Amino acid sequence: MARGLVLCSQSRTIAKLSLSLPKRKFWFKPHYRFCYVPQNLTSTRFFCHCVVSQTPSVVDMAKYNEAFSRRMAMAGLKPQNRIALGVSGGPDSMGLCVLAANWKTEGLCGSGDHGKCIDGLLGIIVDHGLRPESKDEASLVGHRVSEMGIRCEIARCNWLNGKPKQGHLQEAAREMRYKIFQDVCMQNLISVLLVAHHGDDQAELFILRSSRDSGVLGLAGMAFTSQVFSSYTYFYNKDWKNHSLLLVRPLLDFSKEDMYKICRGSNQDWVEDPTNRSQLFARNRIRMSLGNYNSGIFNSELQAIISACRKTRTYVDQTCNNLINQTVTIMDQGYAVINLNALDPSKIEDICLSKFIALVLQFISQRQRPIRGNTSKLLLQYIRTIPCKSSLTAAGCYICPVPGSKGAKALVCCSVSCPLPSKVELFHTLSSEEEKHCSSNELEQIIANGKSYSSKLVPDASQVQFLNMRSATVLEEAKRLDIISESTHRKILLLQKEEVEHFKFKTDEIASECESKQEIENVAAFLSEPLLNGQTCYFMNRFVISWGLSKEISSDAFPGEAYCVSYFGRESQHSYCCCVNRHDMIVKVRTMIDTDWLYLSELSKWAHSDDFEVTGLPLTKKITCSDYSRLSAKVALKSLKSVPVAARRSIPVVVNHHGQLLSIPSIGFNHCPFLRASAVFKPRVPLGGGHSSFL
Repeated sequence: MARGLVLCSQSRTIAKLSLSLPKRKFWFKPHYRFCYVPQNLTSTRFFCHCVVSQTPSVVDMAKYNEAFSRRMAMAGLKPQNRIALGVSGGPDSMGLCVLAANWKTEGLCGSGDHGKCIDGLLGIIVDHGLRPESKDEASLVGHRVSEMGIRCEIARCNWLNGKPKQGHLQEAAREMRYKIFQDVCMQNLISVLLVAHHGDDQAELFILRSSRDSGVLGLAGMAFTSQVFSSYTYFYNKDWKNHSLLLVRPLLDFSKEDMYKICRGSNQDWVEDPTNRSQLFARNRIRMSLGNYNSGIFNSELQAIISACRKTRTYVDQTCNNLINQTVTIMDQGYAVINLNALDPSKIEDICLSKFIALVLQFISQRQRPIRGNTSKLLLQYIRTIPCKSSLTAAGCYICPVPGSKGAKALVCCSVSCPLPSKVELFHTLSSEEEKHCSSNELEQIIANGKSYSSKLVPDASQVQFLNMRSATVLEEAKRLDIISESTHRKILLLQKEEVEHFKFKTDEIASECESKQEIENVAAFLSEPLLNGQTCYFMNRFVISWGLSKEISSDAFPGEAYCVSYFGRESQHSYCCCVNRHDMIVKVRTMIDTDWLYLSELSKWAHSDDFEVTGLPLTKKITCSDYSRLSAKVALKSLKSVPVAARRSIPVVVNHHGQLLSIPSIGFNHCPFLRASAVFKPRVPLGGGHSSFL
């Protein structure tokens, strides 16, 4: 037990703490009455309130296990699937461990008994390293979880740029935590992560977002299931695959009180973190304010309005998926074409149309920030204007009419003048076992199972209440429809007002920090770090770039050019080139600029060498880069004509360390016959953002 925790044997106890102590966690033993006596802190004031029930209440664990099992089935999960759990040691995550262990054990016919670990279940504990005692606490949590038969892994944060500032502590810790979750899951060949968010968390988020004037889609809260895409990419069955993790929140129908009951009913310890009571953080402030209105009617009505928002979100998401499938074409060069006639914007609700165009722009730019305010209004106005005649730059994208379409189609391409995810990431090499797991299609089957369930529950327009409404309007409409009472409506407005005052105080500081961060993103926008021979990388989260030098010339050096076949016949396969022995050669990747296609035009006009006839038939076995690059430029220019000018500027090109153009893989240009380069448009996050469900 934690140091200084005094235990007194008693009946089952519910304890509530109000402490003013250093940032330290405390273990709760559910069947004891206790007081925490901090050592060497005699001047610190603290309060411990214990409510002892003389007649212990019986917790109906069968009810909770059944509800959990039902939610897992809704997510498409079966006990045989490999699953990870995010564990902090609090009552929420310990309750999740209890339910997941019971579900797994029952489904796997008792696996995990007699001291053995439950098959296919991993608890991940993240030590953020923000407090001196965090390492010991993580070990203690790991021990408790292991006692349940759950294999545990403790991962520690490495703050390379220093620990986060107090004002952004929770956001930075969350970002680091989920990155670690993804890494550990990938290392353990796991594709599903369960986290312990519950209904009370949804209520806090509803108040937080409504105080920020969020629309109904934001008020829907956290998704029940959602795909998270990592930096792990692999090549399988002639295609690049992005590794993803299915994030599942199976406890959204449970309350905080339910989590305490589950821990008590299974005789499990948990830990309370005093930092969760700090007024510095918005979620903490809202949580304590909600506690002042903790009544059955208020809680049930608040959950009812959240449920109505989620139903609207489900309808909008399904509508957008249908529109994407019917009207959007993705081109290999990295841009999208929207058929405005097929879209028929006049018949689509504003909320659906705004979400649709946002999904397309987020896919092309790979910036997953929400599109709000004036930008959203501008895009909505643009997409409703048919035929489209003007151009528009917004949310990292450039939008204009498709040449020759007479405004019936809109082109969406990446705007390289906007802040974009410009870094280059080298690929993680997977072992044969990892590749076998990645190609097993387990996650695809889970998602398919979940979709088959959720597709039956998608409402039609007549069943949703809050289309095209802001947060204030949503509350008024909910009151009009008797979803919430006048009393609940008044309490929600008071909670909003409290948080708005706190939010205004922080706005200027946050805005200035975001502005400085954006400037940093703009600085190194186009040129990558050096790539060695044979390396493969991700460029701007959009293109998979591969390059290398070969000792032979392949037969597809000039695809589509029949007169070149004889030039690269069998007798010239080992011809000489100055590049072929340059295995120390390095390259960089950047986006295409105007001078690149001007260079191709000039290059195609160069005179051929004396050893090369116009017919393409070689007189000697010597191949020069100049002859090859001249013919390659001619082929590339033909391909380039099919790419609209606006879309050319986001095409990746390969240059040497002097900045000289070596290859434009997307249009087939190579400067040297022994150089092999490819660029595959494979955005990290797919069109539509991946699978998600708001059941």
